[in-house]
Amino acid sequence: MGLVGAGPWAEMVHAPVLAKGPHTRLAGVWARRPVASRGLAAAHGAPAFERLEDLFDASEAVAFSVPPAVQADIAGRAAKAGKALLLEKPLAADLDGARRLAAAIAEAGVASQMVFSFRYSPATTAFLEAARALRPFGGHAAYISGGLNGGPFATPWRLERGAVLDLGPHMIDLLDAALGRVVGVRAHGDPLGWAGLLLEHESGAVSEASLTMRAGGETPPARVEVYGAEGNATLLGSDLGDDAFAEVARQFAETVRRGGGHPLDAAHGLRIQEILEEAERGLR
Repeated sequence: MGLVGAGPWAEMVHAPVLAKGPHTRLAGVWARRPVASRGLAAAHGAPAFERLEDLFDASEAVAFSVPPAVQADIAGRAAKAGKALLLEKPLAADLDGARRLAAAIAEAGVASQMVFSFRYSPATTAFLEAARALRPFGGHAAYISGGLNGGPFATPWRLERGAVLDLGPHMIDLLDAALGRVVGVRAHGDPLGWAGLLLEHESGAVSEASLTMRAGGETPPARVEVYGAEGNATLLGSDLGDDAFAEVARQFAETVRRGGGHPLDAAHGLRIQEILEEAERGLR
């Protein structure tokens, strides 16, 4: 697997997981900053590439850890080169970019899978199984973060777009999985402050998601709650454990070997992007 990107998330998660194996081997790193790509690649005994095309040539598949707009462009090129894609959320910076990337993937016929990291934990699997058995009619999610106040994730695209584009995909995806396909969204607030989403589900259920990346002090773990006629179920971000990204790599290797078919593929990412676009439109 080749890795595109050498920022904090690539350093903390992508590179060590892909290099560790046993399901993947890090074939090399390419980044827009050659110094960063050389440093990250050397830390894991892999080559750094100055030309993106050389990374593609050395790889069966490519993982992305770059801003959404960059991912939409480069991942489309990787798809056209016949490479399977491990994609970060959101799929792109906007709906047009997401549609172009999804179309390129479909046209190339390559496997794709998205890193909705919550979905790769046994705790989430158990939560979703319990939630669906409740005859659910409603739910609430909250992701409270101080990420925009400083630190490695106060990056330009997050500082510009805020919580809806960064945290929103996780909460929307989980409510969608637990309560049924999201078919409508209304939003209020400020994505750089506090944003609230009201989601309508195909099942008739409704849910709310509260998002911020401006909270000061110690923040609580992300939380998703589902309520139904048969009871309730709760998932906490602190329940996810440390092995979610190892499971991402395992499932992606399996996806590539069998030629695709993962439920969290680019088409799913595009559907979440459509909801994000509608939500952001309501906040303008």
